[in-house]
This record gives sequence, C-alpha cells and structure tokens, in this order.
Amino acid sequence: MTTLTTPATPTTTPPRTRPALLLTAVLTGQFMALLDVSVVNVAGPTLRTDLHATGSALQLIVSGYTIAYAALIVTGARLGRTLGTRRLFLTGLAVFTAASLACGLAPGTATLITARAIQGTGAALMVPQVLVFIQRTFDGTARARALGLYAAVIAGGAVAGQILGGLLVSADLFGWSWRPVFLVNVPVGLALLTLTPRLLPDDTPAPTTTRTRLRGLDLPGLLAVSPAMLLTVVPLVLGHEHGWPLWGWLSMAAGGILFAVFARIEHTTEKHGGTPLVSGRLLRTPGVTPAAVTLLLTMTAYAGFLFTLALYLQGTGPAGHDNGRGYTALHAGLVFVSGAAAFALVSLNWQKIPARFHALLPALAMPIVAAAYLALGWAQHEHANQAVVMAALAAVGIPLGAAYSPVMALGLRKVPPGDAPDAGGLLATVTQFGQVLGVAVFGSLYLGQAGNGAGHAAWITALGMAAASLAATASAAVLHHGTRRA
Repeated sequence: MTTLTTPATPTTTPPRTRPALLLTAVLTGQFMALLDVSVVNVAGPTLRTDLHATGSALQLIVSGYTIAYAALIVTGARLGRTLGTRRLFLTGLAVFTAASLACGLAPGTATLITARAIQGTGAALMVPQVLVFIQRTFDGTARARALGLYAAVIAGGAVAGQILGGLLVSADLFGWSWRPVFLVNVPVGLALLTLTPRLLPDDTPAPTTTRTRLRGLDLPGLLAVSPAMLLTVVPLVLGHEHGWPLWGWLSMAAGGILFAVFARIEHTTEKHGGTPLVSGRLLRTPGVTPAAVTLLLTMTAYAGFLFTLALYLQGTGPAGHDNGRGYTALHAGLVFVSGAAAFALVSLNWQKIPARFHALLPALAMPIVAAAYLALGWAQHEHANQAVVMAALAAVGIPLGAAYSPVMALGLRKVPPGDAPDAGGLLATVTQFGQVLGVAVFGSLYLGQAGNGAGHAAWITALGMAAASLAATASAAVLHHGTRRA
C-alpha cells in the first residue's frame, strides 16, 4: 500500500479559547452557507418583478450558487489541506461575505448571477474545513456531540432559509424588497471575520517551494474532477427548466467520462507516490466508502422531500383542481418546523443511547424514514389537514436525526488526522451533490406527475424517496458490518 504523503507538515497551534467557541464559530459559517441554498427560493417572484428577470435568468440566480458550490467543494477541501484549513476557512468566509454584499447591491440580473457564483465559490472554500476542525478538535463523545450539532445545522439551514427568506421579503425592510435576503449575511460575516482568527488553530504549512505545493494540490485530479462536477451538476439543475434538451444529456455523459478519467488519474498518482484528491487509502479506511454512499442516498431523498413538499404546499390552481394547498411562502416554511425540530433534537441526543447500539442506528432508522415518506405521501394524496402533515414531518425528522449523525461519526471514526481534510471534503461533497441530485430527480418526478394532480404527484414522489431510503439501509448495514470488524 502506498503511503500518503503531504507537501508540508503543518504546525498546529491549539486554540486559545474553549473548543465550544470554535465550534460555534465554524458552524455559524456553515449555517450561512446552507441558508443561501434555499433562502432565495421564496424571493423568486419579487426578483422577477424588480429586475425584470427572464425565467432562465431567475433559474441561474437561484441555482448559480449551488452549481459553483457543488463543483468546487472538492477543490476547497484540497486547498485546505495544502494551504491550511484556518487560512481557507477565513478566505472562504471573506469571499462569501463580500459576494453577499455584492448580491444585495446588484443593479441587474447579470451582476446578481455573477455575485451568486462567487458566493458559492466562497462557500466551497469554507465549508469543507468545518469537518476538519471537528475531526482535529474533538474526540470520543465530544466528537459525537459536535457531529450532532453539525447535522442539526444541516437540517436547520435548509428549512431556516425558506422561513427567513419569507420573513425578509414579507417585511420589505427599508423598502429594500428582496435585497435583505442577501445583506443579512454581511454583519454576521463581518463579526465572524473579527472573532474567528482568535479561535481557530494556526495550521499554516511550513514554507515550501511552489513546485511542492502544486504537486500537493494534485492539479491533474482537480482539472478533471471540477469540470466533471460542473458538467454533471449544470444539466441536473437547469434540465427541467429547459425541457431536458440534448445538450444536457451530452453534458452529463461528458461528466461521466471525466469522472472515469479522474479515477484513473487518482490511481496513477497514488501508484507513483503522489497525493491524490481521493486516495485508495482513504476509500479503504473502514467506514468511509459506505458512509459516503449512505449520505449520498439519504441527502438525495431529503433534498427531494424538502423541494417537492414546498411545491405542494405553495401550489395553487383553478377551483376544483388538485394543485396543492396554496400556502404563502412564509406559511409553507413554518410547516417544516416540526420536522426540522425533531431532526435537530434527535441529532443532539442520539449519543445518549447505549454505545453498543450506535453502529446499528443508521440501518435501523432508514427503513423507518422510508415508511415516514410513504405516510407523508399518503397525507398529501388524501389532502390531510396541516396537523397530520406536520406529524408526518416529525415522523421523518426523528429517524433521520437518528441516522445522519451516526453515519458521519462512523465514517470518520477510523480516519487518521492527516486524512481529515480529504475525508471531510469527500463527505461534504457527496452531501452537497445529493442535495442537487434530489432536487433534480425528485423535482422532475413531481413536476412530471403534477398534471395528474398535486396529491398524486406527491404520492408517486414519496414512493421514489422511500426507495432511495431503503437503498441507504443497505449501505448503512455495510457501514455497520465494516466498522464492527474494524
């Protein structure tokens, strides 16, 4: 087996404050990044009116952030390993904050689309470092609690974005219409930029040559995987808007070819003693690969669930037609609170269950998640009242909370500290890619069936989400078996 080498050995200085403050700071940055995935959704109609945006421009405003975020997150993870996680977190936070200001002040659609892409780039530099800080700062039970908070932030960020977006647009602060949706990040970002340099450990690599640093970046791998992600993500995000044109299928095929090229490059790089982005050593670490597969499937179903339920709740149409509930954006966002609260509560407390059951939790919880999706689909199909829908949402959130954090903990349990940046980048990448995939796949499934009624579309979509959850059960069982043997 080839030994993984690093281009420079970082000198890590322990944080000068309590780890709890460090965790609060990095999770706040993570929360902002996740918030901006969904916060713009509810501002869409106002943006269209104020900026006279076309449908395609509006789609790029909403999705440009996600495209840049998903395509560059692997690059952000490797840059953190090569240049230092502290430096990359602060750089990403600064870029994200500045781009948020540019979004809020944008005079037109072209400026806003560009600023959103830059905002996503900042998030891609910042977010992969969060798991690295958790991996390096916490051990044992403390790490499990930290990962529980991390999972709660992921669940809460997606829902809070819809609620906060609805609140800010409805409030029309200072007559600024949609602009506070972006400007709200600026004071938070500036506060973090002031405080976090005192909290984060200094892991700046020792001085080295430019050639050594470039070798540590694995430039051939980056030049293959970043375009591969972009070629795959762009048609997934924009395909339905444009009726799944030929260019989208060709783009995804090219992305698949580049992923195969990337795999070959990584194998060759490791074989010759280099530092690949995703090493065979990392993938062979007990728990990493099945955890990545479980997270991908889980987040695909979860993102599809959030997106399609929002469509159902806000759907309107002529009297007598089954087009949804006609809720306002704010009302629809508030409906999600029960599921998010249940997810967060369980994510923060699952470690209180006896330790001998921890490895089993994901495999036991995912079939319950599948059943909960089916119950929610039934509630939508039967036009159940809001109390029943919120109860079904809680039934989704409880087992998801019992599955997500343990998967993260098990996937990272055997990862050496030197591989923490790459492991964090890998798990963050599959999580983000799962979100894009869920919106594309289940959003298309729902909209394709909507002509038969929103309740029917919701039921068919719930069947698909349940199937994805059952597939996650199988990979969670492999995760349990592998980590138990290890």
